[in-house]
Amino acid sequence: MKRLVCKLKPYIQPFERVLAFNELRALTGETPKIVFGSDARCPEFEIYTTVPVEVLVQRLAYWEAIAYDKKQQYTEQVLFEATMNVARNGITPQQIEQIVPFRHTPPLPKKRSLRYGTHGIHEYRGKFFPQLVRSLINFEQVEARGIIADPMSGSGTTVVEAVMLGCHGIGLDMNPLSVFIAKTKAALLAVEPQELETAYQEVRDRINAPRSTQRESRIYFNTLPEEDRDYLEDWLSEQVLNALDWIITRIKLVEHPTARDLMLLSLSNIIRKVSWQKEDDLRVRREVVDDKYIDPVGDFLSEMGRSVKTVLAFLYQRDSSTLGTFCVNEGDARDADRAWADYIGEVDTVITSPPYATALPYLDTDRLSLCYLGLLPRPEHRQRDQHMIGNREVTDKWRLAYWQDFQERKADLPSSVVQLIERVDTLNSGTDIGFRRRNLPALLSRYFFDMRRVLVSISNLLRPGASAFVVVGNNHTIAGGERVEIRTADLLADIARTIGFDLAEQIDMEMLISRDIFKKNAMNSEVILHLLRP
Repeated sequence: MKRLVCKLKPYIQPFERVLAFNELRALTGETPKIVFGSDARCPEFEIYTTVPVEVLVQRLAYWEAIAYDKKQQYTEQVLFEATMNVARNGITPQQIEQIVPFRHTPPLPKKRSLRYGTHGIHEYRGKFFPQLVRSLINFEQVEARGIIADPMSGSGTTVVEAVMLGCHGIGLDMNPLSVFIAKTKAALLAVEPQELETAYQEVRDRINAPRSTQRESRIYFNTLPEEDRDYLEDWLSEQVLNALDWIITRIKLVEHPTARDLMLLSLSNIIRKVSWQKEDDLRVRREVVDDKYIDPVGDFLSEMGRSVKTVLAFLYQRDSSTLGTFCVNEGDARDADRAWADYIGEVDTVITSPPYATALPYLDTDRLSLCYLGLLPRPEHRQRDQHMIGNREVTDKWRLAYWQDFQERKADLPSSVVQLIERVDTLNSGTDIGFRRRNLPALLSRYFFDMRRVLVSISNLLRPGASAFVVVGNNHTIAGGERVEIRTADLLADIARTIGFDLAEQIDMEMLISRDIFKKNAMNSEVILHLLRP
């Protein structure tokens, strides 16, 4: 057995420390012991193991380095994160190639890095921490070609991490933009850096070429459905629409499909900024801004450059020979077992994060991208939104139908869930309340019935003895002037038990306040539910 000294990243949070020990213990079969100092502060731990150092270097998520035989190796994960410090403003793709892969001491990150590699493509609310996903895959000891599923895959963090570890990642999501982002992130892992760099330079040159002084024809825009064009003209000025058309017609000339998709996502990521949609609001609210303060071409070139350089630095660092496979499709998590009928009883682990109860309409902030990229026609947005889990938009007709369904089927829910719903209903009854609070009991009942269906699907997909990890946020509401805690994690754990899961562990995690446009809407706490299928 070899003695290894494993050094933790210095900036991890307490819950990440728990995950770090869990993954190291799972991969080595040994319990790490303190090298020196107190447990609360010590960054170095020793283990004696027969597991090759290379395996730990390749897989560990929360550890910075491993020392052995008077040598030290940085983990691949910390090197991936360090590539973010290379892809800085002003550097050229050619210069990146001279720096990575790192040949000497890398520019180690001094704080948590979540946007390295393909994880940095496109803003996305509720994005997973990539390191969390990797550590859970390690904890489950999923081997190469194992099946890792996320039935609410969002921007694809679970799928990307599965592919990077040589597994088969499968994802479902009802938002077409989410599916597009996830597919592109995963596909980029296998792209040759030189091909991406060539496509980037070609698009830059085409966009920077002199533009015609004649009236713009909007070649691309005019191919969109009439209702989508009308909607976009309400949110984007004539000058902006002309500039976007100039950009997208040049992107469409790119032959490499994955490089082209990355550039389309770069365009999507600036549409909100160059529109009259308020940037710092989750809802779609109009704020007309003078065109002279809007620069679509400059914003796009900056965003494309940032994304391409971030991905290039990562690709030059990473060896693509051990990549796994993936499949991401539009689909409903409630019917995941039907969508993935071929995988029933074969999935090695599920890692997912469901929406919060009574969340904001999920497609609201993506409306412009969905229309402009032709991913979902404008007339279909409302229907798709209403069908999404956690959506809080409901008509009186549907509210009454949900409430009737609850009265008839509440025996299918654990008493803790029923008591919460009935308490909110009682507190709100007989009071002069707005429609949001009047709708809440019915919407809560629908949310928990939906999540029960999701958990049943997950159970059907998992192989016996496998685990599901559900990262869920807690919430609260005001009912009858009283604050009522919605402890979603505990309630989902209760539902999971009623359908046959065992609750193996529940890890409280700090909800780090995001620095993106959704930060003021962040939840106070999140919990990792570790559910075990017997």
